[in-house]
Amino acid sequence: MSRRIPELPSAVRVLYAVTVPITAAAFLTGQLRTLVRRGHAVGLLTSPEPAEALRQTVEASGVTPVPVRMRREIAPRHDLRALAQANRAVHSFRPQITNVGTPKAALLVGLAAVLQRVPLRVYTLHGLRYETATGRQRAVLKLVERLTCACAHQVVAVSPSLRRQAIQDRIVGEHRISVLGSGSAGGVAAVAPPEPAELGRLRVALNLPEGVPVIGFVGRLVKDKGVADLLKAFETVLESCPDAHLLLVGGDDATDPLPPEVRERLETHPQIVRVGHVAQVAPYYALMTVLALPTYREGLGLVALEAASAGLPVVTTTATGAVDTVLPGKTGLQVPVGDPDALAQALLTLLNQPALAATYGQEGRSWVTMNFSPVHVEAQWLEFYAHHWQGRQLARQHPWKRGTDILVAGSGLVLLALPLLGLAWMVRTRLGSPVLFAQTRPGLNGLPFTMYKFRTMTDARDAAGQLLPDAERLTAFGRLLRATSLDELPELWNVLRGDMSLVGPRPLLMEYLPLYSEAEARRHEVRPGITGWAQVNGRNAIDWPTRFTLDVWYVDHVSPVLDARILLRTLLKVIRREGISAAGEATMTKFVGQQPTESGL
Repeated sequence: MSRRIPELPSAVRVLYAVTVPITAAAFLTGQLRTLVRRGHAVGLLTSPEPAEALRQTVEASGVTPVPVRMRREIAPRHDLRALAQANRAVHSFRPQITNVGTPKAALLVGLAAVLQRVPLRVYTLHGLRYETATGRQRAVLKLVERLTCACAHQVVAVSPSLRRQAIQDRIVGEHRISVLGSGSAGGVAAVAPPEPAELGRLRVALNLPEGVPVIGFVGRLVKDKGVADLLKAFETVLESCPDAHLLLVGGDDATDPLPPEVRERLETHPQIVRVGHVAQVAPYYALMTVLALPTYREGLGLVALEAASAGLPVVTTTATGAVDTVLPGKTGLQVPVGDPDALAQALLTLLNQPALAATYGQEGRSWVTMNFSPVHVEAQWLEFYAHHWQGRQLARQHPWKRGTDILVAGSGLVLLALPLLGLAWMVRTRLGSPVLFAQTRPGLNGLPFTMYKFRTMTDARDAAGQLLPDAERLTAFGRLLRATSLDELPELWNVLRGDMSLVGPRPLLMEYLPLYSEAEARRHEVRPGITGWAQVNGRNAIDWPTRFTLDVWYVDHVSPVLDARILLRTLLKVIRREGISAAGEATMTKFVGQQPTESGL
C-alpha cells in the first residue's frame, strides 16, 4: 500500500550556506534553481569571493546572495566575527529551512540557525576531514563535526559509506542521518564530448601526442587525493607502457601541500601534463583513456562519477566516499588506500585491455545516468524537505502536550530511580544481559527512533540457530513484567527526549510502514505513546482494523481531557490485567496489511 508523498508548502524561505561560492556552483545550482522556480524564497549565504563564481551561481539559479566573509582555515578572531555576521544574516533573512554544508559555514551558520530557532535545520555532510588527520587536530575536527551535527535536525550524507563512517565514529545517531537515493548533493550531469576540432586544438595546446594512452586525474593536487601515490604508480606504468602520459587537471592547495620532491617531479616530468584549475572539465575527459582517483577520503567522489558519465573506466580506492563511485568489475576497479603498486596494476589492466576498458566505460555511463541524474536527485531533495517540514510542523502542535510529557516523565524518572534500578537488577539476574530491549520504531511522521523497554524474553534458539517463537521465549517473569506494564517504564526516557509521548498510538514495527493505507498512516501525525486510546479499548486483544481506527480517532480528538482520561483508564487496565495479548500470541498477530474492499478498489 502506498502513502501520499507530502509537498512543501508554497513560498517557504530556504537559506543555503557554504563557505565559498565555488562549492555552490559545483553542487547546488540545480537545487537552488528548482526551489526558486517553485516559488520559494531562496538565499545563498557564502563568502563574497571569488566574485565570479558567486555571480555565475546567482545568475544560473536566481538565488538571493547573502554575503558573509568566512575563511576555510581555523581563525578564531575572524570566525567569531563571521559568527556574529552569520547570526545577523540569518535573523534578517528569516529562513524556515536552513541547509548548511562545508565545515566552516556548516558550523557558523548552523549555530546561528539554532540561535534564531529556525524550524527545520539540515546539514549536508560532504566529507569527514578528520579521517586523514592525527593527534589533537583529529580530536578537534571530530568535536567540530559532532557540534555541527548537533545543531541540525537532520543530517544528509552525500554517500552511503560516508553515512556508515559517521555513525561508526559516533558523529551522529543513525536515525538522524540519511542518504538520498544513491547519494550526491546535486547529481551528476551528462558529460557531452567536445567537437573534434575543439578536441584537436586542446590536444595541440597541451602538447599531448595523438594515440598515446592517457591516465587522467581531476582534483586538487594535495596529499589527501593520493597524488603522491599516483606519481609512483605512473612511474611503474611507464616500465610496461613507455608512451603513457599523465594528465593532471586541478590546482594546488596550500592547506594540504604536496611534499617538495613530489611537486618538483610533477613539474619536470616530460610525460606529465599539468593543466591547473579549469572552469569546464568536460573537454579534458575526452583526452583520457582512464581516470585515476587514488583518494584517501571523499564525501562522494563526483569526479569518478563525471568520468564514468563521459564513458571512461575508473580506478579509485576503497576510501570513504570513493567506494560508492565504482561497481568493481563492471564500471571500473578499486584498490586499497595508499597502495601505489595495486594502483599501477589496475591502471595497466585497463591500458592493456582496451575492450574491457570500453565495456567499463559504457556500463559506467548507464549506471551514472540511472542513479545520479540531477533531475532525480533534485526530486529527492524536494521530497526530503516536504517530509521533514511536515514532521517539524507536527512536532510543534499541542504545546501543552509536550510540556506535560517533560514534567511527568522527568519527575517519574527521578521518583522511580530506585525501583528502576531494582527492576534492572532483577532482569539481569533472571534473564541475563542486556537488561534493556532496544528496537528501532517509527515515531512522529514515521521517523525512526530507538525505543527502550525492560527485556522480557530469553535468547533461546533452535538447532539451526534461529530464535524460537516469542511465546516460547517469554518467561514467567517476563509475563509478569508485561502484565503489570513494568517493562514499559524505560520508555519514560523516550518521552523525556521527545521520541514519544505519555499518550498516543503505540509505536509498532518499522516493517509495517509500507503496509499502511493513507488513512492508517495518519497514526504517525502525533508522537507515539506509552499508552493510547487503542490500549484502553482492548489493547492487544483487538484486531488490526479496530486498532488503527482507534488510533486515528485519537489523532483527530486529542485534548488534555482525553489524555487524562486515557491515563486513568490505563491504570485500571493494568490493575485488572486486561487485553495483554491476542489469543494464542505472546502479544499480537503480525500485521500483513489490509486487503482492499470492493468499495475501496
